[in-house]
Amino acid sequence: MLSAEAASSSTAAAAAAPSAAAASSTDVPVLAPADVDSASWDARDNPSGIRPILQNIVATCNLAVELDLKTIALHARNAEYNPKRFAAVIMRIREPKTTALIFKSGKMVVTGAKTEEDARNAARKYARIIQKLDFPAKFTEFKIQNIVGSCDVKFPIRLEGLAYKHSHYSSYEPELFPGLIYRMVSPKIVLLIFVSGKVVLTGGKVRKEIYGAFEQIYPVLQEFKKVSAQADDDE
Repeated sequence: MLSAEAASSSTAAAAAAPSAAAASSTDVPVLAPADVDSASWDARDNPSGIRPILQNIVATCNLAVELDLKTIALHARNAEYNPKRFAAVIMRIREPKTTALIFKSGKMVVTGAKTEEDARNAARKYARIIQKLDFPAKFTEFKIQNIVGSCDVKFPIRLEGLAYKHSHYSSYEPELFPGLIYRMVSPKIVLLIFVSGKVVLTGGKVRKEIYGAFEQIYPVLQEFKKVSAQADDDE
């Protein structure tokens, strides 16, 4: 079970990913012709024909040893530690390109991976770095905490109408945030939906939850598709 410090860091990292994507919704990547997601995505199970791209995976693990964070920060490359600002060492590696939050308790949060395999490989690399600094670290309790994906439906959406008809699941306050927040019950995924047609999905534990949530919301988005006349009136 995660300690409070690791759980809170996981939550913070998970929240940062969709917020960053949402803050620059026009920069959310569109679908690539092929990538590692294709291994578990089957067009027969996804009638929309649109496959969300995984943007960030947050994972946690336990090194099962109490750590001296000052020693780690002094001797490890690409590591920083400012206990007045944050009670963990922040460490980065280039391959897979990820960031780790390493706590004194031995709990670790890894963020920035694009696949589950990259998240696991990165966590193992961080564990080896700690081992090389003469800490008897182990690699235990690895778990995916959050998967973030995004896609583009390629048509504008009437967010006001969607928010009205799906008020039990939706929150839309354009003066505070440009996207509609849709909280799906099953799978338990939070979607950020933008008028441009960009969609960010977060909260998945496995990628199929991300794919499944999008397939559920896609007919709803089609229902509230802006026709060209409406789009012209809104400009």
